[in-house]
Amino acid sequence: MTKGLEGRARNMIRISTIFIAICMVLVAASLGLVLYSVAGITGTESAIVALTALTFLILYNAVSMRLRDRTDVGGQIADLSRGTADLARQVAEFGRRLAAIEGRVMSANSAGADRIQAVVGEISELGVLVKQLAVSVAAHDDMLASGVPATAPAPAATPEDAPPNEPPPAANEKSVVMAAVAPVKIVEEPSAARSQAQILAAVKSAVEENRIDIYLQPMVTLPQRKVRFYEAVTRLRDDKDQILTADDFIAVAEAAGLIGRIDHMVMLRCVQVLRRLMVRNKDVGIFCNVAAATLGNPTTFTQCLDFLEANRALASSFVLEFKQTTFRNLGPTETEHLAALAQRGYRFSIDHVSDLRIEPRELADRGVRFIKVPAALLLDQKLSSASDIHPSDLSDLLGRFGIDLIAERIEGERAVVDLLDFDVRFGQGFLFAPPRPLRPEGASATGGAAPNKAQVSQVSNGSDNIASVNGPAIDPPRATGNAALARRAAGPA
Repeated sequence: MTKGLEGRARNMIRISTIFIAICMVLVAASLGLVLYSVAGITGTESAIVALTALTFLILYNAVSMRLRDRTDVGGQIADLSRGTADLARQVAEFGRRLAAIEGRVMSANSAGADRIQAVVGEISELGVLVKQLAVSVAAHDDMLASGVPATAPAPAATPEDAPPNEPPPAANEKSVVMAAVAPVKIVEEPSAARSQAQILAAVKSAVEENRIDIYLQPMVTLPQRKVRFYEAVTRLRDDKDQILTADDFIAVAEAAGLIGRIDHMVMLRCVQVLRRLMVRNKDVGIFCNVAAATLGNPTTFTQCLDFLEANRALASSFVLEFKQTTFRNLGPTETEHLAALAQRGYRFSIDHVSDLRIEPRELADRGVRFIKVPAALLLDQKLSSASDIHPSDLSDLLGRFGIDLIAERIEGERAVVDLLDFDVRFGQGFLFAPPRPLRPEGASATGGAAPNKAQVSQVSNGSDNIASVNGPAIDPPRATGNAALARRAAGPA
C-alpha cells in the first residue's frame, strides 16, 4: 500500500511538471506573437524574445522549486531531530524501568532464598523436636506397659563427671525424674551444720590449697535449645572433700576478705575454660560471677583488671556477672571500676533479680548486655502486676537497648511454652542441664598448691599452653531435653 501511494505521488509530480512546462512554452510563444503582431518587430527578434522569456521562466521555476524543497527538507530534518530526541528519552525510560525490574527480581529472589533457608531450618528443628517427642511417648508407653512407677532414681554419675576423691553423687544430689516429659530437677542436699569458724577454716584451706572447682551450666537458645553460653558456678572443697556451695561460703569469705582472691582464681580458671571451649566453637561464651566486695576493693580489683587487660582478646566472649543489688548500690569507686572494665570491651550481666523495676537505658550505658530473670518471676501474675512493666513486654523493651533477656531456673516444659509467648530468646535451668563439674585431667587437676606467678602470668599473657596451670580439662555439660533425661533415668534397655 505504501508503494502504491509513493507511485501515485510520483505520477502527480510528473504531471504537474509537464503542465508547468507546457504553460511556460505557451506563455513564451504568446509573448513572441504579441510582440510580432502588435509591436511590429521581425519574426527573428520575436522568437529571440520568446526564447528569453521561456529561459527566464524555466530558471524561476527551478529556483522556486529548489527553495521549496529546501524548506521542506529543513522541516523534515527538524521533525526527525525531535523524533530522535523523543526516541532517546523513551529508550532511557525503558532502560530505567528495566533496571528497576531487575533489582526487584534480584531482591525478591534473595528474599525468597532467605525465607526458604529459614523455613528449612525451622522444619529441621521441628523434626528434631518431633523425634524427641516420639521417643518420650514411646518411653512413657513402655513404662506404663511394664508397670514401672512414674518416679525413678537417677543413675549414678560416671567417674568422669565427678571430681577425684568426691563422695558418690547420690550422697550430694538426688534427681527426681517425672514420667515421660516431666522436668528433671537435681537438688543438692545442704551440708552438715557447721559453725562460722569451721566454715572460715574450710574456706581458707580451700583457697590456700587451690581446692576451687568450676561447675558449668549451659544457657540455651529458645526454642532451638542450642547451647550459646555457659555459666561458671564456683564450689569449694574442704580437707575432707566435702562440697561448699556459694551460699555456704560467700558471706564468710566476704567477711574475712577472701572473696577477692577467690574471684581472681575463678577468673583465671574461667579464662582457661573459655580458651578450651573456643577451640571447638568460636561463638561460645562464658559468664563469670564477680562479688560486690571485689568490685569495691581497689587492691583486689587492680589485680583482676590487670589480668582482664591481658586477656582483652576474649572480652567479647567473657561476660562478668553481678547481682542486681550490686548495681543498685554502686558507689563512686564501684562506678569507676565498672567503667574501666567497659572501656576494655567487657560486657556485664545482672542476676539475682528480685523485681522488674529496671531502667534499660541506664544499664545499657553502663555496659550491661544480659539480664537473668527467674522464670517464676516472669510467669507469676501476682508479682508481675506490681512491676513497672508487664513481663511479656520486657524482652522487647530490653532489646531496644541491646540487652538480651535470659530466663533462669526453668524446671518444666510448660514454663518453656509460656516463656516463648514472652519472646524470651535464652533459657537456663535444670530442665536443660544442671551444673556439672569439669572432667578432671589427671590426679592434680583439682588438688595441689595454688598456681605460682609464672603460671598465672603465662595465662595472663594469652598463652595457649594453659595445661600447665592446675585445672580440669573441658568436658562441658550439654543441654538435654526431658526425653533424653527420661531415657537416662530408665536405664539401659
